[in-house]
Amino acid sequence: MKQTDARITELMSRLTVLERERVEILAEINALRSMQSEGTAAIKVSGKASDPIDRNSTIEKKVALFRGLFRGRSDVFPIRWENRATGRSGYAPACANEWQRGICEKPKVKCSACPNQAFLAVDDVSIERHLRGTDANGAPFVMGVYPMLADNTCSFLAADFDEGEWRRDAFAFRDSCERHGIPVAIERSRSGNGAHAWIFFNEPIPAALARRLGAFVITDTMERVPDIGFGSYDRFFPSQD
Repeated sequence: MKQTDARITELMSRLTVLERERVEILAEINALRSMQSEGTAAIKVSGKASDPIDRNSTIEKKVALFRGLFRGRSDVFPIRWENRATGRSGYAPACANEWQRGICEKPKVKCSACPNQAFLAVDDVSIERHLRGTDANGAPFVMGVYPMLADNTCSFLAADFDEGEWRRDAFAFRDSCERHGIPVAIERSRSGNGAHAWIFFNEPIPAALARRLGAFVITDTMERVPDIGFGSYDRFFPSQD
């Protein structure tokens, strides 16, 4: 009997904690909904001006569009690398000293801890190479962006969907954005088995606010489509506040 009573007491305590958490979550959802009209007013997908950009536009206009949308840190950017022997790939900061003998000590020393950092700033040449997909020597060239600025703000939010029911999940996310007047752009990922949903802001906003907006869209979608599990949802970029 004593064990049963103790178990009942334990379960009742857990219910109290869960109910408190439920109340807090509902309060945050309501707060997000109340700020939605204010928060989304500053959200807009750029590039839909009177002079639209298409495949026939000049490279200068394409580069300008890219710069206007993917506004992250301008003092450094990552480049995609791939090890064909191991099949591994990733991104590392573009650096003028990369693999320079006696200077670069990768992989023993991480780029973030290297005393010989000579990171390259974002420029039009790199963006053009990214858009073309190759560098000056014809080698594959893919640049990324560090979205978090020094003041913890960002100019866009990206939701990453990988594998599983990624099509359904990404389009459901898009539908929720459209229902709430949030312009969103869907892009198929490099692997072909996933997608990215991009929300661009007119001006930098706190990353925490951007992520809360994304969380609101996720929650709203799950309420609207109860059977969706968002199993393909991976993470937001920026990935931290």
